[in-house]
Amino acid sequence: MAPKPDSAEGIVLNFVNEQNRPLNTQNVADALQKFNLKKTAVQKALDSLADSGKIAFKEYGKQKIYIARQDQFEIPNSEELSHMKEENGKLQEQINVQKRAVSELEGETRALQSNLTLEDMRMKLGRLKTEVEEMEDKLTKLRGGVTLVKPEDRKAIEDLYVTAVSHWRKRKRMFRDIWDTITENLPRDLKELKEELGLEYDEDAGQSLQLYADLMPQSKKRGRGQ
Repeated sequence: MAPKPDSAEGIVLNFVNEQNRPLNTQNVADALQKFNLKKTAVQKALDSLADSGKIAFKEYGKQKIYIARQDQFEIPNSEELSHMKEENGKLQEQINVQKRAVSELEGETRALQSNLTLEDMRMKLGRLKTEVEEMEDKLTKLRGGVTLVKPEDRKAIEDLYVTAVSHWRKRKRMFRDIWDTITENLPRDLKELKEELGLEYDEDAGQSLQLYADLMPQSKKRGRGQ
């Protein structure tokens, strides 16, 4: 008598027959976790099915290997096998065609998703119009000779810039004086010493004091080398 389909034995029997390959208890238990079957219940079901002859088994030492009974399956002849291979090839080609179609659809979907919606375009257009109006207003003021920076603000910024460049020049000169004094009679390669101490010149960092000095107001510039 066949076990009930929803019983532990029925579930295990159905799985073993579907797989139709050698299985041990752990294989079956792992695959049937979705049915909330514990390993002990699976082992009990396998032993019961084997004892009743519903499945076959082989013993290898302490381990049993279970497999579906082969006499329950119809074995196709060579002509049937050839036909099945042909059908399988046709089905595989259909699968490949469907895969290509799915890939194309996914590409089109991604392209559509990357496009802005009508609402997004309206919002972006509104922001761009506002930016254009602001820039046109600014351009109109510039063309009309309107001073956008107050003279006192400009002077304060220039003075701050000049002070910063002056401090830079002063500290650079102080370093040069100290460095020259220390290394005047030092019997070693100064480049190696500089690298060992982790020192960097302005040029090493891609900076030039003279370049910044040239940007100062003409009335406050100093001659090169001063």
